[in-house]
Amino acid sequence: MARRPSSPRFVCQSCGAAFPKWAGRCEACGAWNSIVEEEATPSATGAPATRRARGAKIAFVSLDGQAEPPPRIGTRIGELDRVLGGGLVPASVVLVGGDPGIGKSTLLLQAACALAGSGRRVMYISGEEAVDQIRLRARRLGLDAPGLDLAAAINVTDIAGTLEAERDVTLVVIDSIQTMWLESVDSAPGTVSQVRATAFELIRLAKQRGFSLILVGHVTKEGALAGPRVLEHMVDAVMYFEGDRGHQFRILRAAKNRFGATDEIGVFAMTDQGLVEVPNPSALFLAERRGHIAGSAVFAGIEGTRPVLLEVQALLSPKSGDSAPRRAVVGWDSSRLNMLLAVLEARCGMKLQGMDVHLNIAGGLRVLEPAADLAVAAALVSAATGRPTHAGAVYFGEVGLSGEVRQVAQADARLKEAQKLGFDAAFLPRRVARGNTRLVAPEGLHLNEIGHLGDLVALFGGVEEDGDAA
Repeated sequence: MARRPSSPRFVCQSCGAAFPKWAGRCEACGAWNSIVEEEATPSATGAPATRRARGAKIAFVSLDGQAEPPPRIGTRIGELDRVLGGGLVPASVVLVGGDPGIGKSTLLLQAACALAGSGRRVMYISGEEAVDQIRLRARRLGLDAPGLDLAAAINVTDIAGTLEAERDVTLVVIDSIQTMWLESVDSAPGTVSQVRATAFELIRLAKQRGFSLILVGHVTKEGALAGPRVLEHMVDAVMYFEGDRGHQFRILRAAKNRFGATDEIGVFAMTDQGLVEVPNPSALFLAERRGHIAGSAVFAGIEGTRPVLLEVQALLSPKSGDSAPRRAVVGWDSSRLNMLLAVLEARCGMKLQGMDVHLNIAGGLRVLEPAADLAVAAALVSAATGRPTHAGAVYFGEVGLSGEVRQVAQADARLKEAQKLGFDAAFLPRRVARGNTRLVAPEGLHLNEIGHLGDLVALFGGVEEDGDAA
């Protein structure tokens, strides 16, 4: 009986959902114009169960055992090792994403040259650049690693055959996974089927041969990694490169890490010599800060395991015309700003409805933790009253809908970082939790406990909190 030809299917390039016919909008993720026709592969259905070969019996072991921590391979770039959890782990797979031109290829080329310079075997395979282009970039950055192996290839079958024949390979960099192509998959490079199949083949090879694998991934205009989400589940670590091209700072953030802490960050500065690591980001973020300016407050935050001090800037101006007031936010969640403005109006009696609000986290870092609420509120109240905050004070605390200031984690680390940089005061939540031990203030640092947002407004001589509203 003749075999029926495989029928085409339509696959969303954002989420990987398959449909029997084309549509303008994906029903699974809601993306528009993301559905592309792809040829269905016979492996999806496979042979009947009766014709499949019987698998071998797998061996089980007990939970007890002498499990040694995985060995680490240092990249000689301290900030990169911090985000990785101490260095590369053999047979691990890392996915690095970021906007075009943010510095992904530059950082990985620097790391590859550093490893190759220490005598390890490193292979850099590019599907986007020719070998001469990579050499020109390395020469421009002043990198010198004669032992680094370069190649320009996109055929995964050829790449896999080459890697299987090589010995003592420590690291393989694939730049990028969206350019890789597998002959057995009948679709264009960058499609969901190709990304999934090529990544699986490369990951299988890395686990089998024991070398570390770094995959560079493209991102969508929303900032998420392009391609199927299953790619993030297949790898061991996912890292995002963040930053604005207008700023010199670049933030490498770990979103997933099976061998280290998540939400860890590494801070780099983009220079003419490539990416230079910043071991003390707090001092650099506050280097251009001017004290005694209304609308400015210093936030004592935590990024992963590292305390970081940042400047929060707020600017209020009367809205023009009959248009709705504008809310412009850079580096923070706009919905959380709207919530905080509503709390200041409803619980603290401040009149901000007719004002345009501009909020900025100076330095280009994006703050995700709710502990920044108190610092943002201090900047807003300072801008509204025209009275500067105390130049030597830091702020941290989460604000609830009733205006209460809630406790946050790792207050000791925040205070120690503030004391180390010369600050003399800290505004933090009132410690009222049952069984909570009292914080010991570092030497020279005065603690000011804030129980309600109205207490903060009162410090600036603003409207006192209305007892009925509270």
